Amino acid sequence: MGAMADPELVDRPPVTPFITQSSIPPLPRTSSRSGNRPQALWPPLDFTLGSLACCGACVFTNPLEVVKTRLQLQGELQARGSYHQHYRGVLQALWLVGRTDGLRGLQKGLAAGLLYQGLMNGVRLSFYSYTQVSGISDVPGGNVASGAAAGALGAFIASPAYLVKTHLQAQSVEAIAVGHQHNHQGISSAFATIYRREGLMGLWRGVNGAVPRVMVGSAAQLATFSSSKEWLTHTQWFSPDSWLIALMAAMVSGVAVAITMTPFDVISTRLYNQPVDELRKGRFYTGFLDCLVKVSRTEGVLGLYKGMGPVFMRLAPHTVLSMLLWDVLRQKALQHYAL
Repeated sequence: MGAMADPELVDRPPVTPFITQSSIPPLPRTSSRSGNRPQALWPPLDFTLGSLACCGACVFTNPLEVVKTRLQLQGELQARGSYHQHYRGVLQALWLVGRTDGLRGLQKGLAAGLLYQGLMNGVRLSFYSYTQVSGISDVPGGNVASGAAAGALGAFIASPAYLVKTHLQAQSVEAIAVGHQHNHQGISSAFATIYRREGLMGLWRGVNGAVPRVMVGSAAQLATFSSSKEWLTHTQWFSPDSWLIALMAAMVSGVAVAITMTPFDVISTRLYNQPVDELRKGRFYTGFLDCLVKVSRTEGVLGLYKGMGPVFMRLAPHTVLSMLLWDVLRQKALQHYAL
C-alpha cells in the first residue's frame, strides 16, 4: 500500500527559484540621510537670499549692537570698580544713548552693519547650503565643521565692514564716550581714513579676532538650527512646510550662539576698536591671545562676558529673524528655481 502524500505538499504553489529585481520592495528614502538633502539653488541667488534675510534682521537689532559695543568697551583694561560706569544695563544704555545721541544715535553704524551682514552672511549661508547639498554636512561632525568653515570664510571677506561698524558705533559725545574715539564722519570717510593711514592691510586689522568669533558663532548657530529643524520635522508636531519649525529651531539656535560667542565677541570688539601707532600696530593688544590674557588679568574672567545681556537680546531675535527669513525665502525660491 503506497504512502499517502502530504496534502500541504500537494496544494503548495510552485516556488519561484530566483529572486528578481521586481520582487524586492524598494527601501524608503527616509532611511537614508542623502534622500533628505536640500535641493540646490543657483549660487548667486543663494547668496542674495542669505544677504537679504540677515540685512532685514539687522535693521531691527542694530540699536542693541550699538549698546553691546559700548558695554564691551566700557572699563577697557581697568579693574572692576575703578572706573565710572556710564552704561549699567541694556535698557538703561538704550535710554542713555537715545537721550544723549538722539534716536539716530541708536542706529549708528547701520550702513556699515548692513554691508557687513550682506557680505558675511551671503557668503556664509550660501557656502553652508553647498555643504548640505553636497553631503559634506552629513558626515559625523560635518554640521559643526561646515558651519565653522562657512563662518570663517564670511568673516574674513566682510572684516573691513565690521571694522568700520565698530568704530562708528563706539563714537559718542564726550559725556558718555567709552573706548578709543576714531571720530569718523561717516562710512565712506571711515574707509578712506583707514586706508590712507594704514594701507590696504589696515582694513583687515582685527580679523584675527573676527574669524574665531564667527567660526564659533556660526558653528553653534547653523549646527543647532539644522539639528533642531530636523528633529522638529521628525516629531511631526507641525506640518513639514510650516514656518513654525524654522521659528522654533531659530530660537534654540539663538540661545546657543549667545552663550558660546560672547567672550569671542568682546575680544573682537577690542581688537577692532583699538588705536594704532606709527608702525600701524595696535597700541593695546598684539592679537587674539594677548587680548584674551590682558582682559582676563585686569578685568577678571567676567570681563570676557561684558555685554552678555545685549548680546543675548540682540543675537536671539537676530538669529530668529535671519534664520526664519532665510528658510522661508529659500523654500519659496526652491519651488521655482531649484537646480
